[in-house]
Amino acid sequence: MSKHITVAIDKCVGCHTCELACAIEHSESGDVELMAIRGEKPSYRLNVEYYSGHPVPVNCQHCDDPACVHACPTGAVSRLATGKPVLVDDARCIGCSMCVQACPFGMMAMKEDGSTAIKCDLCVRRLARGDQPACVASCPTSALFFEEEEVQNRAKRIQAAERLVSAQEKAEVQEIS
Repeated sequence: MSKHITVAIDKCVGCHTCELACAIEHSESGDVELMAIRGEKPSYRLNVEYYSGHPVPVNCQHCDDPACVHACPTGAVSRLATGKPVLVDDARCIGCSMCVQACPFGMMAMKEDGSTAIKCDLCVRRLARGDQPACVASCPTSALFFEEEEVQNRAKRIQAAERLVSAQEKAEVQEIS
């Protein structure tokens, strides 16, 4: 089973802490102060977008059948195994941006110098150390979760069941009134 980042949209306050944590984690220096001193520009692999006035963190979905992998002519965008993250191999990337054009979620981008593509890698170095992805670990409201897909799905089913029972109870109360 694979783990995914899930968003509890109702908990997100749009603080952009996840974006900053991601940028720092993937920076050359790994430190926000050194980034500023060196003039290093952040490159985001996660973006907080707004829909109907609500902030929504959007990240790579590491699709089961990733369009970015199919679009890459050099094999620079790939997955090591089923359930693993989709990664970009900088050494193989020729900067053609075909993966950027192919991504249905708009989560692939090019480095500022245009040399290679960048995307969420689920912070594989952090995962190797047993840590959560930087965006998840940094979220002050716990709006981001990194967990098994079935755990996420079960929690969603329970919430749906609670809403259905609540709606039924309200309907019964209205009938009595």
